[in-house]
Amino acid sequence: MMRFTKEQTVFDVSGVKFGGQVGQHPTVLIGTIFYDKHKIVSDPAKGVFDRSKAEDLINRQQEMADKTGNPAVLDIVGNASEALIKYIDFAAAVTEAPFLVDSTAAEVRVEAMRHISEVGLMSRAIYNSIMETPRQSEIDALRDLKVEAGIVLAFNARDMTPEGRLHVLNGSYEKEGLIDLAKEAGIEKLLIDTAVLDVASIAFAARAIQLVKEELGLPAGCGPSNAITAWRKLKKGFMGPQAYITCLSGASLFTLLMGANFVLYGPIEEAYSVFPAIGMIDAMTAYYARRVYKVKPESEAHPMYKVFEK
Repeated sequence: MMRFTKEQTVFDVSGVKFGGQVGQHPTVLIGTIFYDKHKIVSDPAKGVFDRSKAEDLINRQQEMADKTGNPAVLDIVGNASEALIKYIDFAAAVTEAPFLVDSTAAEVRVEAMRHISEVGLMSRAIYNSIMETPRQSEIDALRDLKVEAGIVLAFNARDMTPEGRLHVLNGSYEKEGLIDLAKEAGIEKLLIDTAVLDVASIAFAARAIQLVKEELGLPAGCGPSNAITAWRKLKKGFMGPQAYITCLSGASLFTLLMGANFVLYGPIEEAYSVFPAIGMIDAMTAYYARRVYKVKPESEAHPMYKVFEK
């Protein structure tokens, strides 16, 4: 547990608060839906999917959020504009939770944001993400659309150290920093993703979270699930059938203990496993912060009040 000396910025996205000192606000948990090869999707180009199963998954995540006090956010993925827009319209009708607008292609993300602006969902949308060396056309489009919230991916191809991640945010190698580019795009609510590539890099990403919060005071987190789901040896069962979900929860908890304000925990199907673990640790760290640092949770919906027995 720690207390950051830098004043911490807190952003409110449709009622969900990102940022702050340890124990101040619960960790935001972000589950991914409509991801590549998701079984509920039958046509990823046109956005054809099993609506009943998708709604059930979204409701299950919200159920766990209500039980633990950890806010639930959706990471909506689509690599075709038509599909991503359909997914967003569906999710927005099923839940009031904020959502990430996620695609590997910038033009798909921008087109989805254009639709979001037209239908009045901008206050719930989080652009995911502004990456290293974005095109000027992307920055201009986001500014024109008045995008309010976005993730900045602190990936530095030249320097993979925690300090290297900070450099790409602040600017280095005669390049403008990603934070300045995000502000140029008009994004006021900045969330910093410290970029996980493989299992070993989770430690660097977690340390980078500490640096971001200590030096910049911005909300920070990452997606350790990316590495766990791609860990071939683990998926082959070399540590047994329960190892995958144990390691997934463990990696998420590790980043939390390093100060993470949000965690992309992976496939939304894992909500039942990840939420209890994160809720428990949130409750423990908040209790410590209250007793030692005099930092109290700002809401009675915090896990400290929901998880512990009264």
